[in-house]
Amino acid sequence: MARCSYCGSSILFGGVSEGKLRFCNANCHRQGYLLALADQIPEDLMAEHLAEVHQGDCPKCGGPGPIDVHTSYSVWSALVLTSWRSNPQVCCRSCGIKAKLGGAVSSGVLGWWGFPWGLFVTPIQVVRNLAGVLSSPNPTVPSAQLENIVRVNLAARIVEANRQEAMRQEGGAE
Repeated sequence: MARCSYCGSSILFGGVSEGKLRFCNANCHRQGYLLALADQIPEDLMAEHLAEVHQGDCPKCGGPGPIDVHTSYSVWSALVLTSWRSNPQVCCRSCGIKAKLGGAVSSGVLGWWGFPWGLFVTPIQVVRNLAGVLSSPNPTVPSAQLENIVRVNLAARIVEANRQEAMRQEGGAE
């Protein structure tokens, strides 16, 4: 199963490809330029930020870490329309389990009502959520997916800082 080069979500069908990279949707494809910049971040700076995020407080509930990426899965259907998605969240294990259980329940209630995809995708999404509850990321080491998110976020912060610095210099040049 393919994974999005930007957000790490699973791609069951479709997606957007660019060279060796594959993205789950157009938004991730647009943000893909950050991947090139992210690869240039020094490893010591990256390790410092990754440890800070991994051992920090949960951004959802404010509880103690470790923090990692927890992905819940959902599906809903109506007659001939079926929509499914992966919902990666950076949070603590407790918040990740709540999201996965919520995804399993909502998919179990709302997923079956479309033909033919609802009948096929619903059990997959429910099982993925329940399997995720039983096998969370290793709490002692940040996952590769968390490292990718922190790396891209750090690259975005660098781009924004450079943009603000350029605007400040333009304002002072007048």
